[in-house]
Amino acid sequence: MAAVGIHLTAIHWVYLAFIILIMAFLIRRRDTTMICITGILALGLLATETLSGSVSGIFNSFIYATKELLGTIMIISIIVAMSRVLIVTGINETMVAPLTRFLRTPALAYWGIGIIMMVTSLFFWPSPAVALIGAVLLPAATRVGLPALGAAMAMNLFGHGIALSGDYIIQGAPKLTADAAGLPVSSVMEASVPLVAVMGLVTTVSAYWFMRRDLKRGTFKDGLVSGKSGPGALTSSGLEDFAPSVISPAARKWLAVIIPILFVIDVAGMFALHLQGGDATALVGGTAVLILLAVTLLAHRNKGLEKMTSYLIDGFVFGFKVFGPVIPIAAFFYLGDSAFTELFGKVLPDSSQGIVNDLGVALAHEVPLNGAVGAVTLAVAGAITGLDGSGFSGISLAGSIAQLFAAAIGSGAATLTALGQVAAIWVGGGTLIPWALIPAAAICGVSPFELARRNLKPVLIGLAATTVLAMFLV
Repeated sequence: MAAVGIHLTAIHWVYLAFIILIMAFLIRRRDTTMICITGILALGLLATETLSGSVSGIFNSFIYATKELLGTIMIISIIVAMSRVLIVTGINETMVAPLTRFLRTPALAYWGIGIIMMVTSLFFWPSPAVALIGAVLLPAATRVGLPALGAAMAMNLFGHGIALSGDYIIQGAPKLTADAAGLPVSSVMEASVPLVAVMGLVTTVSAYWFMRRDLKRGTFKDGLVSGKSGPGALTSSGLEDFAPSVISPAARKWLAVIIPILFVIDVAGMFALHLQGGDATALVGGTAVLILLAVTLLAHRNKGLEKMTSYLIDGFVFGFKVFGPVIPIAAFFYLGDSAFTELFGKVLPDSSQGIVNDLGVALAHEVPLNGAVGAVTLAVAGAITGLDGSGFSGISLAGSIAQLFAAAIGSGAATLTALGQVAAIWVGGGTLIPWALIPAAAICGVSPFELARRNLKPVLIGLAATTVLAMFLV
């Protein structure tokens, strides 16, 4: 396989071989961290022709990936830390309690919980958002006739599905895929809007229709299990580590109003100041830190200094636990673009545009590709990368494949990248893989396996509809 003006070297072929190997391991539901590290070592050996250079390249690639991901890790850690203090103080309950009066029927409960979860997840990320609102809204929903499993579906599909696959406020997901595809974050976010909208609408409507049908037939399984549930089950160290706060009811009410207003002001500021990517994330993160500081001092008084550190530690434990498996995988896929030259020097041919771009151009001269083939391939690849239950660990691969196919087709890079992101997050981010469903399942006291079973058909229908849409947008 070679194209006019493109000379593929052993480095290109080894990189491609490891991509295929990673895909094979993902299909078999095996961890790919060791494969990625081996791939970095092999590429380093070819580039430097020295053992010391290739071994050093492993560590340097980890540093490179960590620097690229640090903003995302920080914002998620800070948001989680802030959510912990809101749970401990009861501010989250005060914030959500007025909304329970609108949950008067099963239908209103399903859509109400879903929309509240989606909005909250955009600012707090889904797992903390489940803890923030689940314990308050679940009793109100079950009281009006919505099964606990139905509430879990709503929180799961709207939070870990719609909100996380778009991730328009924190921008962790589009940052990963955009970097791997060599695109601006803003272009991937813009391209994802119609895909996220169609995926979300088709999936949530399908899930509701199937639930109502089975309830009428009497075949709906509630999936209830015994065991620990509630916000404490969702923390990395347990909320019992934090002493009860001394914040007054009046202060809780004021803070329950002020905190959402601050984040709304952030969103308005993003539009007014045209902030995107890292700048938008920094605004949200800085606001979250100030909220964490103020609420901790109000809640714990003279122990506030120490408690502030405890909340931050809890947040960072969560953040690095989520992104620990992502760093070595991202380190390998960053080598497909400019990181390779930065880490190993200029060893690729002068005409090279990066390993992935070179492979894409060469592929275009050997295999007839079009938008339909590219869309189906990215949807399948994204779904496969989500099989590990992370959602985030494989979206760098989705971005890399999107870049390859877009180079071959000649257009549609942003759309293909966004499609891979949507597929990976919906499958692995917490809607289909049982071990990724634990936050929503735990708060509702239902089996994560039953929740995954209920989500399977709606999510597959949504993916099919979204893939068809992408075919026309590429």
